[in-house]
Amino acid sequence: MPGADECARCQTPLAHLDAPAPHSPVEEALLAQQVSALKPRPPVIVRGDATVGVAMRAMIDQSVGAVLIAGPVGELLGILTERDLLLKVAGEPDYEKLPVERFMTPAPETVSPSDILAFALGKMDARGYRHLPVVVDSKPVGMISVRDVLRHLTLIGSDS
Repeated sequence: MPGADECARCQTPLAHLDAPAPHSPVEEALLAQQVSALKPRPPVIVRGDATVGVAMRAMIDQSVGAVLIAGPVGELLGILTERDLLLKVAGEPDYEKLPVERFMTPAPETVSPSDILAFALGKMDARGYRHLPVVVDSKPVGMISVRDVLRHLTLIGSDS
């Protein structure tokens, strides 16, 4: 029966029959390796009370496409991306003085260092994200991007 975890007649476990089986080194890496294998970059963080100008300067100075917005004790509040700047901020008068919280994406999707790569890539694909914060105990510890995943998988694919 679809969705059954065991045979109704003999109680033999069936769940393992639906487990994805890798067919290449890249698929194997996606299913077995953790986000930590990407060696996430330290996040660029601005405070929740920062201005858009401060956030943009941080993005430019650090050559990143997104900054994380953190609260008073370092907890992740949101993310501000290049896309946010183009779609939400562009055209606003005196935008550089406006609060970053007004334009950030609050409570962004995150991953932990121990999540598997397929889980992270699935989140990115499903919602069109190019960046994902890596968090431990609600505090950002890193940032991964689609480019990081592609670079990692390309290296694995070239080794085979």
